[in-house]
Formats: sequence, structure tokens, C-alpha cells
Amino acid sequence: MRHLITLFDLTRDEIVALCDATGAIKREHGLGRRRLSLEGKVLALVFEKPSLRTRVSFQTAMAQLGGASIYLSGSEAGLGTRESVPDFARVLSAYADAIVLRTFAHHTVETFRTFSSCPVINGLSDYHHPCQALADLFTVREALGTWEGKALVFVGDGNNVARSLAIGCAHVGMRFILATPPGYRFDEPFRRAFRKAFPGIALEETDDPMAAVSQADVIYTDVWASMGQESEREQRARVFQSYQVNEKLLERAPAHAVVMHCLPAHRGEEISSAVLDSPRCIAFQQAANRLHLQKALLEWLLAPGEPGHARVSADAT
Repeated sequence: MRHLITLFDLTRDEIVALCDATGAIKREHGLGRRRLSLEGKVLALVFEKPSLRTRVSFQTAMAQLGGASIYLSGSEAGLGTRESVPDFARVLSAYADAIVLRTFAHHTVETFRTFSSCPVINGLSDYHHPCQALADLFTVREALGTWEGKALVFVGDGNNVARSLAIGCAHVGMRFILATPPGYRFDEPFRRAFRKAFPGIALEETDDPMAAVSQADVIYTDVWASMGQESEREQRARVFQSYQVNEKLLERAPAHAVVMHCLPAHRGEEISSAVLDSPRCIAFQQAANRLHLQKALLEWLLAPGEPGHARVSADAT
């Protein structure tokens, strides 16, 4: 039984295989074909935080693969209040074939993995966002043709998305640069974990976004204040005001560089509307790919050997 808690859990070959499977699934989807590889399977989603892309992509993925899903909000689940997390994990994993968690505290996901009898997927925690990063890696390869020799510059906070992207880039041979104010760089525990996993790769960080994007093939940004950081929003807006991805910043980047954003975007804060709506921005392609990546991930965890032998519905064209 496998879990996906962080991208440290995967190998390069597994990431490549997941991206290859995502491409095959996306092509079939475009032809109107439907796999029924997860018929009879049930996915439980336990979300302490609101969600559009993660929730809908997972629920749609299960439906289109022939399975079913059950959604529990944070108040319904009552993790650690109505019931202890270990007890909740033991019970829920007896009912479901896999569980997706979207939690405030990363240790909740770790505890679930320990006590669950079915695969656990980190749909987002305060420390990692592996599903987002996997879809992003697929989107980068789709847009640029390769990962090798490419550089991704993350302009913003060294947050959960940045951590997962740094790990993912290291796996596939992409250069990762974090452009952020000094007080918002990666924390030391993450640095130690990264060095242990990738002893020959440096974590590059700078407080100069203009210099950083001059080397970029991909410019990536995210909100300055994530869910749970609302009390810091005004302070962060002041600190990050010179880190907006806008037309001026794009002028310093190579002409071929693309812009990514994991969404939702706060237009006029971390990214300007002109850039978000420009042809160089692939944020909505990136969001759409979450569905196809989620399918590949679910098949990998619940239907070993798929998608090569996935059954296609009778009305497929």
C-alpha cells in the first residue's frame, strides 16, 4: 500500500510514469473516452479548508473512472474534537478505498498515514501540496516539451506549494529558484530534509525577483497570505509589494518564459490581471490538468497496472 504525503515519497521514475499516464488520460478524455478502472471504489474526502480545484477534480476523477466519492467538511469530520485523529482514520479507512485530506496541520496527514488501512493522499496541508506540484510538473513538460535544462522561478512566499515544487524540480532535473524577502525563505527543517534527499542539489534563494526571472523558463506565483494566515495579510501585502508578477517583471524574463499560478489568484496583489489574462500565462491550463493528474494518481494507488489495461466504457468513441 502506497500513500502520497509529500513528493519525498516518490522517485523520479514514478513522477515520470505519473506524468506519462496523465498525458494518456488527457488524450483519451479529449476523444470522449471514459475509463472504468475504479468501478466499485470509493474515495473519501475530508476537507478542513474550502476548495474548488482539489475537491472538484478528485470527485470528477472518481466519477469519470467509474467510482464514487464521499465529502466531509471540517465541521462534519470534527478531527481531534469529536473524535481523535487516530480513531477517525481507523474508522474511515475501513469504509473507503482511499482518503484525500485537506488540512491546516501537516501532522494530521502524517497521523492519518500511520493509522489508515487504505492509501492516504495529501490534498493540501500547511507544509506540502504534492498533488498541485505533480500537475504543475506535467503542465511544464506539456508547455515546454522537457524538464531538462529548464528553470522555474517561484516569486513569493516559501510556502507549501514552493516546497513541493522545489522537491519536484529536483526529482526531474529542473532548476528551482525562490525569489522572496529574507524572512520568508524556506525553513531550516525543510532545508535539512531537502539536503538529505538531494545531497548534490542546492536550494537557490534570492531577494531579487528581477534578477531571478531573467533566468526563468517558468515564472510561478501564489497568494501572499494562505488560508490560516489571514491575520498576516496586511503585513504580507506590504512586505511582498515589490514581488508582484506584472508586466514590468515579465520584461526582464526571456520572451519564451511562461507564467503559472496555482489559483485562486488575488488579482492586483501577487499577479496583475494583465499578466494572468495574457497568452503567456498557462494558469488555467494548469488548473484543468489537475483532473487528469488526479485520475492517474488514483489509478496508480488503487488500480496497479493501470492505465495500460484500463477498461474503456462501451460508448467510447
